[in-house]
Amino acid sequence: MTVPHTATRGPGRPPAAKAAETRERIVRAAREVFSELGYDAATFQAIAIRADLTRPAINHYFASKRVLYSEVVEKTNEMVVAAGMAKAEEETSLLKRLSAFFSAAMQADTRDRSAAAFLVTSVLESQRHPELSRDEHNSLKTSRAFVSWAVTDAIERGELTTETDVATLVELLVAVMWGMGFYAGYVGGHDELGVIVEKLELLLANKLWTLSS
Repeated sequence: MTVPHTATRGPGRPPAAKAAETRERIVRAAREVFSELGYDAATFQAIAIRADLTRPAINHYFASKRVLYSEVVEKTNEMVVAAGMAKAEEETSLLKRLSAFFSAAMQADTRDRSAAAFLVTSVLESQRHPELSRDEHNSLKTSRAFVSWAVTDAIERGELTTETDVATLVELLVAVMWGMGFYAGYVGGHDELGVIVEKLELLLANKLWTLSS
């Protein structure tokens, strides 16, 4: 008979861990479980096992799955999207801003690969469960606003000229951005992702290839 896996720690708060560290551990485990199973299938029990805690320990910090999910969304956005935007805002050209954003996201992926995977699934979950999406932590809406700002600023400064309307160009770049997020979270490893980001930068700079007539 197969013995089910159970947490090795006793009930309640881990005696040797600080509250903030335990909370962070729960959020990390929840991010992995949510990205693998989806919001509906994820349970406190599965998250407790992943975090090597008991279910009462999870309930001690988070009253419900929705509360825990909201914190995972907030923390993951801070780690990836907000960090990428902060790096990008230090640059002065469109290409460098986009490259800085991708590089910051890639660094976050190095620390925790589930971050990119979770962000992708959170967009899907926001379509299934609109009540889970809050504007201030909506990664798709935030990234779209960032790209729109970067593109509009480049046009106003004369750096970028295009016959395509801004909204369509922004959606194209957002699609590429989230495609990269899917690749980072579910397909390629860190080394592969680094090469892909480098080639994307060359593509955006029109230096990747030359089309013959």
